[in-house]
Amino acid sequence: MFKWFGRVNYTPYTKVSDFARHLKNGRLMGSRCRHCGATSFPPKADCDACMSGDFEFVEVSGAGTLVTFTKIVAAPTGFEDVAPYNIGVLDLADGGRALAWLGETVPEADIAIGMELQLVPRILEELEEIKVYYTLERPGTTWSTAAADA
Repeated sequence: MFKWFGRVNYTPYTKVSDFARHLKNGRLMGSRCRHCGATSFPPKADCDACMSGDFEFVEVSGAGTLVTFTKIVAAPTGFEDVAPYNIGVLDLADGGRALAWLGETVPEADIAIGMELQLVPRILEELEEIKVYYTLERPGTTWSTAAADA
């Protein structure tokens, strides 16, 4: 499932692999520790707060507050063709943080620390292998999802 994200991990198995399946089905999931109740996004197999490995998936809204951003002009290898672009870190209301591109609904002139945004998964199913990335958008932005039984 994680091959949908491109080159992110060479580990053949992870306890949070169902995260990709949920995302493909249109559900943005985090994890909640069954021991202490701490919530995180992206999902983590081991709790940062108490180190327990007993967790459950919980759906998160993706709503949050922009805590920092930057404009990438000298892009890393593989991203030269899309530079310049803006990325930001969103402090999620449901717990956790997300690093993502600032999307089309957020003009560069409007970007400000403290603004309310929403994490939106982008699923490119027209490619040979499904690819997923995120954008930070204005609240209320929606995304298309795969069929629920996929």
